[in-house]
Amino acid sequence: MSTNIVRAVCPHDCPDTCALLVTVKDGVATEVRGDPDHPTTAGVLCTKVSRYTERTYHAERLLYPQKRVGKKGEGRFVRISWDEALDMIAKRLKSIAAKDPLAILPYSYAGTMGLVQGDSMSQRFFHRIGASFLDRTICATAGGVGYKYTIGARIGTDIEQTQNAKLIIIWGGNPIASSLHFWMRAQEAKRNGAKLIAIDPYRSLTAEKCHQHIALLPGTDSALALGIMHVLINEDLLDHDYITRYTLGFDQLANQVREWPPERVAEVCGITAAEVIDLARQYGTSAQRGEPSMIRMNYGVQRVHGGGMAVRNIACLPALVGAWRHAAGGVQLSLSDSFPKNMAALQRPDLFPVDANQRTINMSTIGDDLLRESSETFGPKIDALIVYNSNPVAIAPESSVVAQGFAREDLFTVVLEHFQTDTADYADILLPATTQLEHVDAHSAYGHLYMMANTAAIAPMGEAKPNTEIFRLLAERMGLHDACFQESDDEIAAQAFKMSDARARHTDWATLKKNGWSKLRVDAAPFALGRFPTPSGKCEFYSETMLQHGFDPLPSYIPPYESLASNPDCAAKYPLAMISPPARNFLNSSFVNVKSLRDTEGEPHLDIHPEDALLRNISTGDMVRIYNDRGSFVALARVTEKARTGLVVGLSIWWKKFASDKKNANEVTSQNLTDMGSGPTFYDVLVQVEKAEIVGS
Repeated sequence: MSTNIVRAVCPHDCPDTCALLVTVKDGVATEVRGDPDHPTTAGVLCTKVSRYTERTYHAERLLYPQKRVGKKGEGRFVRISWDEALDMIAKRLKSIAAKDPLAILPYSYAGTMGLVQGDSMSQRFFHRIGASFLDRTICATAGGVGYKYTIGARIGTDIEQTQNAKLIIIWGGNPIASSLHFWMRAQEAKRNGAKLIAIDPYRSLTAEKCHQHIALLPGTDSALALGIMHVLINEDLLDHDYITRYTLGFDQLANQVREWPPERVAEVCGITAAEVIDLARQYGTSAQRGEPSMIRMNYGVQRVHGGGMAVRNIACLPALVGAWRHAAGGVQLSLSDSFPKNMAALQRPDLFPVDANQRTINMSTIGDDLLRESSETFGPKIDALIVYNSNPVAIAPESSVVAQGFAREDLFTVVLEHFQTDTADYADILLPATTQLEHVDAHSAYGHLYMMANTAAIAPMGEAKPNTEIFRLLAERMGLHDACFQESDDEIAAQAFKMSDARARHTDWATLKKNGWSKLRVDAAPFALGRFPTPSGKCEFYSETMLQHGFDPLPSYIPPYESLASNPDCAAKYPLAMISPPARNFLNSSFVNVKSLRDTEGEPHLDIHPEDALLRNISTGDMVRIYNDRGSFVALARVTEKARTGLVVGLSIWWKKFASDKKNANEVTSQNLTDMGSGPTFYDVLVQVEKAEIVGS
């Protein structure tokens, strides 16, 4: 018997991007564990990824190509050969491309965060045939844009400094479920005397373990940040030297936030004025004592109409108090722009036909766009959809419309998958893809600063193939003979970090693959001396770029689409705000089909405050219907003060096929987009809740 340990990386959409050690016995992966030597992973994995072998060897893995034999959505398929599948796909795509290649659309996101299996060979393929572009907005664009207007790039506090902070504000996130390794260091900081404050409409597992929880209404985070600024300036809890040297527009900012006294903020946010004042004082006085104060933002903040502005406003706070002076101070939303990624070499946008028409489809409006007819403004009707690394029928907003689009009989749909997801049920051709244990990949991260290498631990299961190989074969069938389609996965991975940038010069693919990971060479306190990557080189309280783009150049407040302030008629009809943050045992829609994890999660449920439940005669254990004009779904009620008054919480994202009514929370979300970045507004939702009528009762 031969046993070896293979270095790998968790591929999922999580800031922790864990370093894995895979035990392989006679060609079978028997255990996946965290690398104890990797400083952020520290030998610890979340419950989901620690069971990765259960996912890889799942009895329902897709192992062979299949074609549809039933109606779209029924999920009935028969096995075919790879040759037959590739020939069918190539024939259909050639026919569509001959009329207008813009009628072909890729749809992908972060089913893998790998730079190779994510969007390298696939993008080369779609660029070469002249397909429509996909604006990949589903998660983080609003916050990324707002952060960049202020800071200049997605750069921030290193997670490895967290334990040295004395005040940690966890804003719009639940790291116990979504960033375990940050939480471990926050707990170390807590043991060292740090105070932890959670800002979240919901009393999550994380909020329960913080010293203080501020339960504001969804979509009002930007107002709270304005109130904090008001108090900091009014009570002179400022670092004037840092402001003078390293910021732009302070006087304009001070004038702007005069309009946001704590009393107004309290009314908008549904909290008390005392909470606003106390939070600002804690933040300001901690900095004046010379203590590192850290804000850990997460993406829940930006999934509302004013989400980009909310992130911008929060990102202004560290510069006001000089928190960037400390390695353990400042703010982290994402560290993505710290990495020297050579995306042009990976994706080859230069392959797009010269002088050809271009079109971009927003993945967050895929429901409406699949139902659009050809027009001068829209371009050609979408005739072919190739889905990989995503499950849009489950995860895209306004799900009933998405399903209606996927159900079009004239739409040719190809899905690359590990399992028969809700989206796979609508495929014309279903192709089996490899999991992370079966292919090569290179990874950056957005929650730490390590470049990572994933080595294939086992041979592909059945006839599964890596995404890269599938698109190589499709390129060959389409008659595309460019040299880039012949490159191996290792050759592609070698290009990922190959740049003149000094941050990448200390490593290469061979070394990275051997060692598993390598930390970037960056300053411990990135903005201690200013040097922000903005047009001015300063933290921009006033942004001329924002003004040019049609925004208020100063921090401001944009209320939710669905709120009393913006839409009183909607608020009267649907008085409860709803959010649908990730369930602890799922990762977006990944892992929902792993029975042990699904059993732990139970079934779709809705948390509702006792006061709101009493008004509706709802008790814990009742089946309830959650609805608005867009649709409805049912869930099991849990009456709990974890949900503040006026709010219901449905932890998600369930595959529809595992819900009793074959629906999930996205039945009620909308295709409205954020203020900036054109992102989805998953947490900008008003609903009504009632007891569900149980058939046969």
